Amino acid sequence: MNEFPQVLTIAGSDSDGSAGMQADLHTFFIRKTYGMSVLVAAVAGNSFGIHAAETLPLPFIEKQFEVLADDFQVRASKTGMLSDADLITTVVNAYKTYNFGPLVVDPVITTKHGAQLLADSAFQALKTKLLPLAEVATPNFFEAQLLTGRTINSEADQREAARDIQKFGVKNVVIKGWHNQENQSEVADYVLLANGSDFWLRHSYFDTTHINGTGDTLSATIAAEMAKGTDVATAIKIGHDVTKAAIENEIAVGHQFGPINHWAAADI
Repeated sequence: MNEFPQVLTIAGSDSDGSAGMQADLHTFFIRKTYGMSVLVAAVAGNSFGIHAAETLPLPFIEKQFEVLADDFQVRASKTGMLSDADLITTVVNAYKTYNFGPLVVDPVITTKHGAQLLADSAFQALKTKLLPLAEVATPNFFEAQLLTGRTINSEADQREAARDIQKFGVKNVVIKGWHNQENQSEVADYVLLANGSDFWLRHSYFDTTHINGTGDTLSATIAAEMAKGTDVATAIKIGHDVTKAAIENEIAVGHQFGPINHWAAADI
C-alpha cells in the first residue's frame, strides 16, 4: 500500500494547460510518478494571456492538505505561484503540519521578461517564510536579482546571488540563466548545492514563443525525481534535460505564447 512514488504540486490551475498545476501534472506523469495537487487558485487564460484570476478560500486549501495527509504517502512536493501573503502563510503552516517530503520552491515572482507579479507583502512572506523550507529553489534570472538586491551582469554575479539565496535557509539553489537576450547563443543555469559544491548546466538558446511552463517543468521534474529517491544533484540535471527537450521540440498549440512539449521528454 502507498508504495508507488507520489508527488504533490501546490499551485494554481492554468485553464489553457500550459503552465501551473497542469504543467506540473504533465511532468509528474512523464517522470513515472503519481501526481496530486493542492489547488490554491485558478486563472482564465489562453495563449494571449491571463484574463481573470481567483484565489481559493484558505480553509478549503487547508482541507486539501488534511485529506491528502490522511490517506497518501507524498514523498516530495513543489510550490508554484502563491499570490499573496495570507496564501503563503497558509501553505507554509500546512506544510509544517504534514509530512509531504522535501519541498521544491519555484519562487514565481516575475515573468520571463522581468515584470513583477507579486505584491510587496507576498514577496516578503516568500523570502522569510517559504524559502527557508526549500530543499531546492529555482528562481529565474530576474527573480534572483529581486531576492538578493543584486544586479547580475556576469557568471560571477550569478554565483554570488546563489550564495545570498542560500542564506535564506534554502539548501540547494538553481538560478536559471537569462533566456531572452538578443543574439544569445547559450543559456547557463547555475547550481549551488547544500554541501558547497556547484556546477553549470549549459544549453543552446532556442528561439521560440512556446515556452509556457518551463519553470514549472524544471521544478516539477526535480520534485518527481526526489520522490523516487534520486539525489538532488542528479534530479536537477534530469530537470534540465527534460526542460531542454520539451522546449526544443515545439508543439503546435495556441496562437501566441504556447506550451512546451512534454511528450518530447518522456524517454529521458
